[in-house]
Order: sequence, then structure tokens, then C-alpha cells
Amino acid sequence: MAHIIILGAGTGGMPAAYELRERLGAQHQITVVNAVDYFQFVPSNPWVAVGWRQREAITFPIRPHLEKKGIGFVAQPVRRIDAEHNALELNDGSRLDYDYLVITTGPKLSFDEVPGSGPAGHTHSICTIDHAEKTWTDYQEFLKDPGPAIIGAMPGASCFGPAYEFSFIFNKDLQRRKLRHKVPMTYISPEPYVGHMGLGGVGDSKSMLESEFRNNDIKWITNAKVTKVEAGKMFVSEMDDSGQLKKEHELPFRFSMMLPAFKGVDPVAAVEGLCNPRGFVLIDEYQRSKKYRNIFSAGVCVAIPPVEVTPVPTGAPKTGYMIETMVTAIVHNIAADIAGQSATAKASWNAICLADMGDTGAAFVALPQIPPRNVNWFKKGKWVHVAKVGFEKYFLYKMKHGTSEPVYEKYVLKALGIERLER
Repeated sequence: MAHIIILGAGTGGMPAAYELRERLGAQHQITVVNAVDYFQFVPSNPWVAVGWRQREAITFPIRPHLEKKGIGFVAQPVRRIDAEHNALELNDGSRLDYDYLVITTGPKLSFDEVPGSGPAGHTHSICTIDHAEKTWTDYQEFLKDPGPAIIGAMPGASCFGPAYEFSFIFNKDLQRRKLRHKVPMTYISPEPYVGHMGLGGVGDSKSMLESEFRNNDIKWITNAKVTKVEAGKMFVSEMDDSGQLKKEHELPFRFSMMLPAFKGVDPVAAVEGLCNPRGFVLIDEYQRSKKYRNIFSAGVCVAIPPVEVTPVPTGAPKTGYMIETMVTAIVHNIAADIAGQSATAKASWNAICLADMGDTGAAFVALPQIPPRNVNWFKKGKWVHVAKVGFEKYFLYKMKHGTSEPVYEKYVLKALGIERLER
């Protein structure tokens, strides 16, 4: 009997547990280890931050749902990974031995790289449900005395979609409250241009998003390196296309949400030979560690090189469809290894996304994610907002009921009118 431990119970870890259980049957042991005892649907956090969703609508306790499928669950942070001896050391000092380890932890949020940033400083975040709730609490105070707002991402960021989403959701909420005229808005990003998104742009994303910013009176500064944040003031170095300083900005604000750069979480990053210098897991084409053949990884915590060199550093995003295919590849390859066969399954490098914009939305397909592409498609419409709401409910239903059905292939591709994508 093999024991497979999944480290992290997010949008990669939970599906991995269900798929492994279905594929391997009851004769093998599966355990999920997560720092907290609840699942959170992170894509809905921008709505939480403006009061459009409540915590209980997008979270649920993990244990009962996993145990119904015969999957073990440990709600504890991991202190150390002893990769040489195939064990995890937990926060309480206990050890869990494994035959296979699947790392789906998500990222460490590197607010420390920009002094004064983050929930402990002067900017807000929507990266976790706790951060989103704090943003909503402070946003309610902001509404009593509104003023300039800055939304965007810090240098080195890779996940730009939520920054765009929150810009438009924030804008729409203020319009509904008849307060938008009191809030000058600026989008700040290390992207070389609006709509780059860490992907080198997708279809007509540059002109379409610039047009949306203009139509909604949102100013922007790209090639922007935020150097520090003080109470009510953000310091930004704007670079030119060659990476040389173009202009220094001191921007006042009364409210700011800035996404941080990511790193690998500490116990993963500390394993010798497992990760790159930023702590992301180095994997081969089969989602397997290049050093430890029984360690696999999927999601934001894997190492993917940037799509291109940019004047201010940016990273490549790991979108939901890509993560789903990573998980499926891991499940197939672990099953093959247990059966004494070679790994053959590979993940997709396709990017598919539904981005909400308040009462409309934008959808894009990049096939493959890294240019040049066979499909390079970007569309906008109210149907995307409806599809995003539907996807939230569909994904949460699947995670509560323990199905291994591929969510993106069944829902998102259908919503986009796409039968299937070649991996």
C-alpha cells in the first residue's frame, strides 16, 4: 500500500485528493495536510473585499468532505520536509511518512520586498479570505471619507488578473454607491503595458483594457516599480522600455490594494535541490521534482520562467485550467509509478481565464501560454460576469461533493464555446 500526502488544500490540492482516490481505489492511503481547516475559493475574494460575497459563501470545512471519500486530513502547518527520508515534520513535532508527496501549497506572499506594503503595512490584499475580509472592513471606513485610490501589483508579481478584476469591481461598487466622482483611481503595475498580464498580452487585451480604463476614468502607470509605501503615499519609479528610470512618482492615496510578488513557502523552499532561488519547485515535464523522484508539484508553487524579459520584473501566471491539467498529469504518473510503469502524462501549457469586471467581464484563451500561439483570443461581455458567478458555484459544489470531474473542461470551455483543447 502506498501513502500519498498532498501538501496544500486549495484549488489544486483538493481536486488532486479526489482524483487520486478515484484512480487508486481504497487500497492506497491518501492524506491531505493544510495549514488551516477550511477550503477557500480564492477567485471570489475580489467580491468579498467590496461586500458582494460573505466568507461563509466561499469557504467550507475540509475534514468532513474528505473523510466521506476515505481521505485523511491534518490541519497543521508543516515545519519541515525531510525529503531524504520521505517524511513531513508538523508544527506539533509529529512526523508523517509518505511514499509520494504532492506539493500544492500555493505561494508565500512577499509583502516584505516592498517596505510598508501589505495588510501589516499600508496596502490591502485579496490573496486570502482573511485579507479580503480586512479589505472590506477598511473599505467601509473609506466610504465614509473617500479619496484617491491605487490598485495594482508590485514588482515581480505574476498574478495580474485579480488586480484588473478588483479595479473594475471597485469602480462599479463606487458607481452604485454614487461615490465614484470622489475617488480618483490609478492602476499601478510592473507590466510593460496594460493588458500584458504576464503573458505578453492575449489577443487584443492591450487596446481593450486601455479602452476600459479610459471609459471608466482609471489612470495607469506601467513599467512601474513600487519602492516603498508610507501612510497615504506610494513611491513609484516609472521605467522606460530599456529599464532606465523615466520618472519618479509620489502618489497620494486613501485606499490601496496591491498584489505582491510570490515566493515558495518556507518549508518547501528550504529543501535542498527542490526549488529555484525564489522557492518555486523545479519540475520535469511530468510534474515531478528533478531531484526527488517521488515528489510532484502543481499550481502557483511550481517554477515557470517568465514569458519574456520586461523592464520591471514580472512572472508568468499559473491559471486554473493549467493547474487542473497539472493535477491530472500527477495523478496519472503516480498511478503509473505504483504499477511499475513509466510516467507519460503531461500538463497543458494553455491559459484560460474568466475575469469579472463588475457587471461585465473579459475572457481569454492563450494556446499555448507562451507565444507564438495557435489560439490567441480575448473577448468581453456581460456573459463573462454571468459565467464567472456560475463557475464559482459549480467549483464549490464539486469540491464539497468530492467529484474528480475536470471542472475547467466541463464548465469553462463550455462557457467559451470550446469543445476541447489539445494538451
